[in-house]
Amino acid sequence: MTMESTVAGISTTDSVRYPLDPLTGEEISTAAAIISESEYATPTLRFVMIQLAEPPKPDSLTFDGVEDVAREAFCSLYDTAAKTIYEAKVDVEARIITSWKAVPGRFPSYLMEWMTQVEEVVREDPRWQEAMRKRGVTDFSLAMIDPWPAGYYGPQDHYDNSPLVCRPLTFVRTAPGENGYARPVEGLIVTLDLDTMTVLDVEDHGVVPLPLKAGNYTEQFMFDPDNRPAFTEYRQDVKPIEITQPEGPSFTVDGWHVTWQKWSLRVGFNPREGLTIHEVTYNDRGTVRPILYRGALSEMVVPYGDSSPTHWNKNVFDMGEVGMGFSANSLTLGCDCLGEIYYFDATVNDSSGNPVVIPNAICMHEEDFGINWKHTDFRTDEVEVRRSRRLVISMICTVGNYEYGFFWYFYNDATIEVEVKLTGVITTGAVKDGETPRWGKIVAPGMYGPNHQHFFNFRLDMNVDGPGNSVYEVDSIPEPEPELNPHHNAWITRDTLVASEADGARDWEFSTGRYWKIVNPNKINELGSPTGYKLMPKTVVPVMVQEGSWIYDRARFVQHNLWVTKYDPAEKYAAGDYMYQCAEAQGLPDYVADDAPLENTDIVLWYTVGAHHVVCPEDWPVMPCHYTGFMLKPVGFFDGNPALDLPPSPPACHHHN
Repeated sequence: MTMESTVAGISTTDSVRYPLDPLTGEEISTAAAIISESEYATPTLRFVMIQLAEPPKPDSLTFDGVEDVAREAFCSLYDTAAKTIYEAKVDVEARIITSWKAVPGRFPSYLMEWMTQVEEVVREDPRWQEAMRKRGVTDFSLAMIDPWPAGYYGPQDHYDNSPLVCRPLTFVRTAPGENGYARPVEGLIVTLDLDTMTVLDVEDHGVVPLPLKAGNYTEQFMFDPDNRPAFTEYRQDVKPIEITQPEGPSFTVDGWHVTWQKWSLRVGFNPREGLTIHEVTYNDRGTVRPILYRGALSEMVVPYGDSSPTHWNKNVFDMGEVGMGFSANSLTLGCDCLGEIYYFDATVNDSSGNPVVIPNAICMHEEDFGINWKHTDFRTDEVEVRRSRRLVISMICTVGNYEYGFFWYFYNDATIEVEVKLTGVITTGAVKDGETPRWGKIVAPGMYGPNHQHFFNFRLDMNVDGPGNSVYEVDSIPEPEPELNPHHNAWITRDTLVASEADGARDWEFSTGRYWKIVNPNKINELGSPTGYKLMPKTVVPVMVQEGSWIYDRARFVQHNLWVTKYDPAEKYAAGDYMYQCAEAQGLPDYVADDAPLENTDIVLWYTVGAHHVVCPEDWPVMPCHYTGFMLKPVGFFDGNPALDLPPSPPACHHHN
């Protein structure tokens, strides 16, 4: 069963829009029309992104009871003739442009239509066609041409002396609908001017034979004996699993506002970040306590560790260069999510400013998560056990060959977890028969997957029990005083205050079990300690990006696991606002440059999680999900176990004697 939203994620009973609600389709159209009819309009002006200009964070950390908050659209635009980005704010109720400014020296992220136009233009280029004929390909309609962002080749890509370019890569199907990534065209690199939609150059580094084995995964092709791996039928021993909630879900939805058990939060969405979470509070025995004002993905990057011509410059920023919201899937009941589902539709824009609805872009449901707590009194045989449950809010995005699932979990013991699920199809390269790739692993005959990594940075605007917060780095170390450790078994925890932004870039340490604690020194629990939450790393991977590479400066945020900054509403993205074809370090290195004090103030955490991918045959033709993420857990925030009041579960499950 599903409960679906009706109009772009807004229930029909919601007559008043909350200041943090995403723009509606009507508001997007209004903002675009106002700009198109203004003195700033030109025939070559295109809308890159139209999204809510979020109002300033109120001292109360909520807009409940706050009146006269303007509904403004933030529009990023690009004039292809002037080669200039513009930023505008539009009051969609007053129907006026409230600000307009040029952003010189930067390139925009992709326009939506470029994703398909690039393929059409490259396919018609005679130089590309000749390179394909050399490889025995004459039916060009079977070519898949992925419009990879330019990366950065060197000073020739700089804004002052370069067009806005992308560098598409080519793959070939043998039949319509096949998995074309099974036949990468190695050594063929196209440079295309996105402003004029013309091919500037075609590099051909030599013919490598196309791999011969298919790598299909759909029912139409999967049982082909030439497929790799080859299967003859679906498994016959998979019995149905049904997840039912006869009394309906435990959550309630009012527009974009969600309440579930003791949690209250607001869901948001925009073209760049996709899913956002706002105003997260927890009802502690009648007292509503703030925890997180805003949380979202702030940037991601995929650097490749392969020196070959086709792969060395792959380091795409899938959010900042493409747009995670633009890439969001329409989710499918029973496949992407199971159970009693509530879907939020999302609305983005095309380059003309028209609204584009993505149905079922955000999925929300509940999941049983095993045991929350249990104890058996062996003297009395008395058993007490409670089950864990979590509220799941998620989106899944397709960027070229990869799928990224972004999942926010809210548990009934007041834990918050963020998880990224990576799946889809690996980027592939071809090798000559008998060759062993140096910078990757063979996954099928004549084909390999390059070594690469994925890094995701999440911006967490923390307000634990209010706006005055401090961050401590917590290390577990052996007792440092020998006279206090005669048995060589004692250890203590050492708290180190992150006092200012100069010390705000922090690294995880395995040997000390390091985590970070966000406390409110103005709120003391009954045991005399400040209330807090701790950020707990899960999977931490080594950063293979090396100083001296172009990507080192472009993605400086990956060089530290955690950055702590003082809240600034203009600082939203870990690698800066516009990183396309830009080699300079932007974003977090700039944000910490003023060395703002961080003690007992409004702080923001920027946490980076990674996935280290040395591919293997089991990753082909579609990669099983790889998981990474982190947790926020209460530490002294409550006076005891906040899940103590969970009711016992009825013995209603089937069993076999």
